Amino acid sequence: MMHLTKPRKVVNAISVWILGHNDNEKEHHHSKHSYDHSDHNLRAAYLHVLADALTSLLAIFALSVGKFFGYVWMDPLMGIVGAVLVSMWSWGLLKDTTSILLDKQAPVELQKRIKESIEQEDGNLIADLHLWSIGPDMYAAAISIVTDKPQPAEHYKSLLPNEIGLVHSTIEVCHCNHLVT
Repeated sequence: MMHLTKPRKVVNAISVWILGHNDNEKEHHHSKHSYDHSDHNLRAAYLHVLADALTSLLAIFALSVGKFFGYVWMDPLMGIVGAVLVSMWSWGLLKDTTSILLDKQAPVELQKRIKESIEQEDGNLIADLHLWSIGPDMYAAAISIVTDKPQPAEHYKSLLPNEIGLVHSTIEVCHCNHLVT
């Protein structure tokens, strides 16, 4: 079993470097309209590999100290240290992804941009707008429009700004003869 440890450590080190390098490059290439600056799947993979490498190093350290100095208590102590570090990283990732998992409402400025883009045409009024995050820089919307000049839903979708990351929208158009704006 010992002969498999060294290649695994090398693979972990290379994986940490690759995942960390890709994560840094991704941060530098975001557009100025980006509202969420992280790829949570990449970050989770990076932390997983880093935690695997770190716990292996802690175990080797603890076993070496135990063997050469007789401190057999180092192995459980390093296990606790590793568990605390992994728990802290996991908690941070969980805090950052909870808003996506729970369909958090998108930033107010995005809602305002959608409202302005639809209501720029005379006779259009947004009666209800739900805009929520479904991933990094990805949003879904449910929009109810009241208008005295109804158009097909595709018309209203064409009015939406392209650069905001809206990947799914449901549009309901309600006709009203006497719209007051």
